[in-house]
Amino acid sequence: MHLGIPIAGLRALWLPASALAIALFSHAPASLAEDAKPGPCTDDAMIVFDASGSMSGNQTLGIPNSRPRIDEVRSALRQVLPSATKFRRVGLVTYGPGPYNQCNVQLDLKPMPDAAKPIMRVVNALVPAGKTPLTSGVEEAAKALDFQSKPGVVVVVTDGEETCGRSPCDLAKQLHQSAEQLTIHVIGFRYSNFSWTGGNSVMDLRCLADENNGLYIKANSEGELVEALEKTLDCPMVSQAPVNPIR
Repeated sequence: MHLGIPIAGLRALWLPASALAIALFSHAPASLAEDAKPGPCTDDAMIVFDASGSMSGNQTLGIPNSRPRIDEVRSALRQVLPSATKFRRVGLVTYGPGPYNQCNVQLDLKPMPDAAKPIMRVVNALVPAGKTPLTSGVEEAAKALDFQSKPGVVVVVTDGEETCGRSPCDLAKQLHQSAEQLTIHVIGFRYSNFSWTGGNSVMDLRCLADENNGLYIKANSEGELVEALEKTLDCPMVSQAPVNPIR
């Protein structure tokens, strides 16, 4: 006897309590693992930004537009980056600026937190001039993401095709074979099916996305470009929430 309760009674009380403790403990690791999983829209991302000579143009299919394409892209990024950079580290590769008619590619920023203002400082200073080494730009972005070791997202914004002799589709297949966790989205801004080089340019751009789990989106206005960036760089589930724009 113990405190008036038989030993058998104590055992009966202890067993359910201990079973409950064991059950709770056995479920704890799974719960912690769930908590440790990254949320959506948190993979590192790289923007591949077209600053080739054609981005200084202000026509679409021969119809004059009031602003150069590059200014429209700057404005769209300014609207989307404050929200997108809350959820993921973002970096920047630019191609085109520099000596006229050259194949220039620059890794400006590796993925970093709170990247909206640093990215806009670089983008605002660009002077479109060179050719379109789009393939090399994507390759540089994939390296910056350490794409063979972890998931990453590349968002390409371009108003034209590759003009520096490489094949975007060949690179797309090589990247896919090396790392299936890489995602490449391509946004064709004010871009028609016209080819400067005589190649199958639209299919090359689509191939970049199709081979690497991404979207190919055509945007023919600043508003459509904002929507495309929200789908690819931002988190679509929360991108409609008001965020203070960069000034």
